[in-house]
Amino acid sequence: MSTNPSGATAAGASAEHHGSLGLVQGTALYIASVLGTGILVLPGLAAAAAGPASIVAVAVVLVLSIPLAGTFAALASRYPDAGGVASYVRRALGDTAARMAGYWFYFGVCIGAPVLAVLGGEYVVAVLGIDRSAVPIIGFAVFVPPFIVNWFGVRVAGWVQFVLTGLLIAVVVGVVAVTFPAADAANFTPFLPNGWGGVGVAISLFVWAFAGWEVGTHIAGEFKNPRKIIPLATGIAVVVVGAGYLALQFVTVAVLGDRAGDGQVPLLDLVETTAPGIGQVLVAIVAAIVTLGVMNAYLPAFGKLGAALGRDGDLPRFFAKGAADGQVPRRSLALTGVIIIVYFGLMLWNDLDLTGFILIHTSNMVAIYAAGMLAATLLLKRWSFGWWLAVVATIMTAGLLVLAWQNLLVPAVLALAAVAVTVVRRVRGRRAGRGTASTTAGRADAAGEPGRVEAPVLVPAAPAAASVVPSNTTDPKDPE
Repeated sequence: MSTNPSGATAAGASAEHHGSLGLVQGTALYIASVLGTGILVLPGLAAAAAGPASIVAVAVVLVLSIPLAGTFAALASRYPDAGGVASYVRRALGDTAARMAGYWFYFGVCIGAPVLAVLGGEYVVAVLGIDRSAVPIIGFAVFVPPFIVNWFGVRVAGWVQFVLTGLLIAVVVGVVAVTFPAADAANFTPFLPNGWGGVGVAISLFVWAFAGWEVGTHIAGEFKNPRKIIPLATGIAVVVVGAGYLALQFVTVAVLGDRAGDGQVPLLDLVETTAPGIGQVLVAIVAAIVTLGVMNAYLPAFGKLGAALGRDGDLPRFFAKGAADGQVPRRSLALTGVIIIVYFGLMLWNDLDLTGFILIHTSNMVAIYAAGMLAATLLLKRWSFGWWLAVVATIMTAGLLVLAWQNLLVPAVLALAAVAVTVVRRVRGRRAGRGTASTTAGRADAAGEPGRVEAPVLVPAAPAAASVVPSNTTDPKDPE
């Protein structure tokens, strides 16, 4: 196995972990990274596109997300490393491809953090009737608490996430329970008002809702027992997220019918139908919980990845501190904060028009998924269940990559930056090699007679057993 300049293994993986996350905290982080702001808008948008058949769309996307979630779980449990997807790509495709994946997440996906904060601010302002000029203030205020929590480590963030996710699930269950009695069977006819084309649109919308499974790969080393906990946490999260979205979609169609897509905040319309007077406050609380929860799930991933990039020489080595399991990547978190503030400023300069920023975020996500799934087909044992999941997910992500081709400019620029770093490294390496050779030759000429060659000193060969692979090295073709 090759080593990077810092001396770490190519994947950065180790069989010895010092993580503190248990099943409960890990599951909460997974749920929050997927069951996000989509619950506020997607049920209404999907119902407007496909009518009652939007429930079929949610079910289809749930089934399609299983291979993606399962593949990430298989990789994270076998190769827990702060580099996440980049570490898997490094094992399978080399350093340059890994650097691309790392840059896509750290600099591309990171733009989603201020987008999330602004969206949270927009919802709070909309449901409470506050002037829209307060959106930047609310958005920035939403960003600060998760940053402070993660500054003290993923252990604290995990328990905070448990509370936030618990509140979110309680709200979803409460909304479904309160509104279910108002369900009307007549709202399910016609079942396909816009044909199967409308179902296709609804599926495209909910693909965004089920994204986020890659977040856990960056904090895999923070779990107490990655091999055992990560697959369980992923499985539980798939069930909870799927059930949550299906239940919300059902009551949205059954209660609102044709009115489901009329309002900007369908969850507010849904609650106001059966519990008038409390809807605005409830939706504002939900928006705050969702925004805080998702931010709290993504920040440790950004922090750990930045530290891993520093460790592997893809960012300045100053940021490498905190990459090891159990350590807090404060330097990387600080850099993440600076990047988010810069993006936040660009959004303000663009009058909070988020469309372009959202497209940058999603295009980078698609690029990461495609690279990660391709790496999985090369790393996981061929013909195993995990390998088949990876094959299916690779085909799916290739399709998404084709659909996103018009928005791949930023991922392409970041890929070129990764290639440029490789070129610069090679040029410097050659110059350093020539300089070392010249210096050595000069010293030899100064020390001895010109043209004189010293006789070689014969040393007994070392035993073959001296070349031992460390016990904590993970076989890339791990059959488990």
